[in-house]
Amino acid sequence: MTRGADGVVALAGGVGAARFLQGLVRVIDPSSLTVIVNTGDDVELYGLYISPDPDIVVYTLAGVVDEVKGWGFAGDTFNFMRMLERYGFKPWFKLGDMDLATHVLRTWLLRRGFSLSYAIDFIRRRLGVSARILPMSDDRVRTKLVTDVGMLEFQEYFVKYRTEPEVKGVVFEGIETAKPAPGVLESIQEASGIIVCPSNPIVSIAPILSVKGVRDAIRRSRAVKVAISPIVGGKTIKGPADRMMRSLGYEPTAYGVASLYRDFLDYFILDKVDSHMAARIECELGVKVLAEDTVMKTMSDKVRLAKAVMEVIRGGR
Repeated sequence: MTRGADGVVALAGGVGAARFLQGLVRVIDPSSLTVIVNTGDDVELYGLYISPDPDIVVYTLAGVVDEVKGWGFAGDTFNFMRMLERYGFKPWFKLGDMDLATHVLRTWLLRRGFSLSYAIDFIRRRLGVSARILPMSDDRVRTKLVTDVGMLEFQEYFVKYRTEPEVKGVVFEGIETAKPAPGVLESIQEASGIIVCPSNPIVSIAPILSVKGVRDAIRRSRAVKVAISPIVGGKTIKGPADRMMRSLGYEPTAYGVASLYRDFLDYFILDKVDSHMAARIECELGVKVLAEDTVMKTMSDKVRLAKAVMEVIRGGR
């Protein structure tokens, strides 16, 4: 089961996590990495099963992602969408033509009785990704948001409504009966390091931690556990995590993020602009803090941050 000397496990959401992982696979042997990805954002549209977060991670590690949008294939076309519009539909969730092939394949596999784990593994192998990519669960879990315009599926909130509604509550539908996907608990148990990527703690990381046995496995693991703050100077680089945390009663800061992981975390990495919070996190939460440049604009930024994380895991910091 062990996948190399480093044996690193990463908990990941979408774009921010994928960008960090781009750097990580340049610092460690990619075959030693297991990425456990949020699937609460999965949605069924156009008769297809769509897994946005696993796809973003796979496409990014495969080097085919559209770096500007952060999702889909670079250079993709949208003839399928234009044809739907010609037929009178007004699609709010855009799929590129090459991206569409992924969803058709996944749906075909699922309808023939294969698991989501199998489908994701099949896709990542065909795209040449060495890191192991696992869904948090093969069971259906859906993140739904209680908002001021009613209950919304996550993709409705994120894409259709452009994160404008105020979030008043979060529900992980199906989480009570969801089991960890094969390999999830084993990889956590055997890891030398566990990394919580810079992802939305409410709707990207919390669903993973809420799957039965996952949070307990992380607590029990002897691995060094490190989280990277997705909030810099009180704001997220991408996405609504800061506004979502505020509306749900959490402090929308690096401290607020660290407090959500305090029960298992060894180290917390925040941006240098938030270094004034280090003493508070260490004293009140009992978590060691490192200040780094966490904004990842270039590949050098991603590699530098990954090196800092791995130095902590390997005991060099």
